[in-house]
Amino acid sequence: MRILPTTRKSVAAVCDRRKPGEIRGRKRSPAAPRGSVLIVVMWIAFGLVSVALYFAHSMEMELRAADSQVASLQADQAIEGGALYASNILANLGNPNMLPSTNNYLVAAVKVGEGMFWFIGRDTNDTEVSHRSPDPSFGLVDEASKANLNAAVYNNYTNLLIDLPQMTANLDAAMYDWRTSSTTPSTGGAKSETYSTLNPPYLCKLANYETIGELSMVYGMNIDLLYGEDANMNGALDPNENDGAKLPPNDNQDGNLDPGILEYVTVYTHEPANFGTTNRVLVTSTSSLQSFLSSNFSSSQASTYMRPFTGPGGTAPTSVLDFYNRSGMTESDFITIEPMLIGPNTVGLINVNTATATSLACIPGIGYTYAPAVLSYRQANAGRMNSMAWLRDALTSYGNTAITNAGPWVTSRSFQFTADIAAVGAHGRGYRRVRFVFDCSSGVPQIVYRQDLTYLGWALGRNIHDKLLAGNLK
Repeated sequence: MRILPTTRKSVAAVCDRRKPGEIRGRKRSPAAPRGSVLIVVMWIAFGLVSVALYFAHSMEMELRAADSQVASLQADQAIEGGALYASNILANLGNPNMLPSTNNYLVAAVKVGEGMFWFIGRDTNDTEVSHRSPDPSFGLVDEASKANLNAAVYNNYTNLLIDLPQMTANLDAAMYDWRTSSTTPSTGGAKSETYSTLNPPYLCKLANYETIGELSMVYGMNIDLLYGEDANMNGALDPNENDGAKLPPNDNQDGNLDPGILEYVTVYTHEPANFGTTNRVLVTSTSSLQSFLSSNFSSSQASTYMRPFTGPGGTAPTSVLDFYNRSGMTESDFITIEPMLIGPNTVGLINVNTATATSLACIPGIGYTYAPAVLSYRQANAGRMNSMAWLRDALTSYGNTAITNAGPWVTSRSFQFTADIAAVGAHGRGYRRVRFVFDCSSGVPQIVYRQDLTYLGWALGRNIHDKLLAGNLK
């Protein structure tokens, strides 16, 4: 049998066994699975990138947190450095025991490693009717420029706390009752019977104030009375303290800062009876005073100075100021012996050379009536601030009674000081603020109180804030 040769057409016909109507070339589509794989890969890549970005962001946050923590540690160390520096300044006060001049030590942006600190101070020559500065003053603060809560006597107003800002007679009485041992309340005051009705109830202390913060426990006291408009207690007019009701505290938006009671009171002030091994002379003891004057002046001078106290009808001095006023002593002679003289009162004396107008008003014989004139006289006689002799001259026109009444409650010496230290770390971060009270009455500065004030917020003013933010303060 003869086999016929096949053609390409016949072979194709044989192999092409498609069903009728089936289109050639569309049996399989390899592009479809490749597209699905691409989408899956893209999603996986997107997920990996998201995870990478998440971890990168987390690492950045960790880095920032670590940086902030380091800055905080730097600020803490700057605080400790500032306290040590303040202690060194106060250790070199010497016998005069006066508030150190800010010209003699660093007060602002003091470097401690990568951190820096400031001493937040006060301008005690401010008349307190023009507290308009948005930036605080800098320097150490004299505690003797304030009225001592434990020296105030309510019944006869020996210390005129009634003239403190927004004070009322009832609140004055309650402040006095808090620290006195008597269980009988003063007129308008409060004892344990009143405090037991509060929620929660507690007892009246019946003992001296240990900190000024105890005032918050006194019946009738509130935040507005304690802090006034100075919410962060820096003595400067911050934006939130002059915006009305927009932000705390409550302020009258008059462009003046009205501090509260805490600004003007202390519990730490007292004077030592000696300087080292040398006893100070009690002026109410005429025999001791006679002996002291005889050893420092000629016999004729000593007799002249003592005549008003030992001569016919003479009476012993009631205070150092009373001695100066009645002795007829020259100011130059008085300055040489004043540091060694002491009156019967040693607790709560107000330093008339550093006291504000409000604190001066707390001195009997001066009061609210004469305080502005006394401050003006002090400002006009700035070169006489190494003694209290100028006060006699400032009060002369008001009579000897004013001098006699003021004498037992005034001094020109200071033995307790506050270092209100604010600090930041590198790049202006890690803000911290701590207040220290130093007692130098033993001759060696000792920290008797420490309080963290960081919670009060930024206290260095807008100007320093902006400079730190811009990196212009290094």
